[in-house]
Amino acid sequence: MTEYISCSTEETERIAEDLAKELKKGDFVAMYGDLGVGKTAFVRGLARVLAPCASVKSPTYTVVNEYKGEKCKLFHFDVYRIEDDDDLYSIGFYDYLRKGISVCEWSENIPWAIPDGAFTVTIERVAEDINKRKITITKG
Repeated sequence: MTEYISCSTEETERIAEDLAKELKKGDFVAMYGDLGVGKTAFVRGLARVLAPCASVKSPTYTVVNEYKGEKCKLFHFDVYRIEDDDDLYSIGFYDYLRKGISVCEWSENIPWAIPDGAFTVTIERVAEDINKRKITITKG
């Protein structure tokens, strides 16, 4: 487990860039954190390394965005509105997992579907500063 303190969106993205350098095809990044803590900013940092031409936006309504990378694709999920395994099957979730690197916001909504060995990224606000975040990264 590694913990970081980020004081800005740019720092959050840089922390993600460092993680991106470790990722390979088939890896899964399960993201946890409240609304507005910087999960999508973290994905922007990942994409800067994995899919440099990507314009990262939250897939809140599309559920998944696909970004073409140089070595493999990056799949960005937002499962906030997913309720059960049928919902995951209907979006092709399990098919995506073997095709590239997957990063999933709101992973707490699908604990049964997180692959063994997944990276876990938890982003939390730090009470004394509205811009400060604690980012915890673990490798399952």
